[in-house]
Amino acid sequence: QVQLVESGGGLVQPGGSLRLSCAASGSIWGYNTMAWYRQAPGKQREFLAHVTSGGTTYYADSVKGRFTVSIDNAKSTMYLQVNNINPADTAVYYCKMERWGSVYWGQGTQVTVSS
Repeated sequence: QVQLVESGGGLVQPGGSLRLSCAASGSIWGYNTMAWYRQAPGKQREFLAHVTSGGTTYYADSVKGRFTVSIDNAKSTMYLQVNNINPADTAVYYCKMERWGSVYWGQGTQVTVSS
């Protein structure tokens, strides 16, 4: 069983940047995809980006150009760099891993964008 733990959230001013991390409790070897989602108050969970085991990245149109997903396989950690952040980015950010037919979610990290 793998546990995913997100970190790096907090209060950010508009126009700023932050980097979220998703650390796995064990090896992520063999994963199919690792992805980032977010859920704003009163809204459905929204896909943001994913990275495949082959290193291919894919982004939702709404975040393309501002968000960058990356992964450090040696550290079993995925990252999400968010630039030019704005109040619409306020949400709980979750990471997800798909491996061998199983899906794992983290507990989420809150990002609040406000001046």
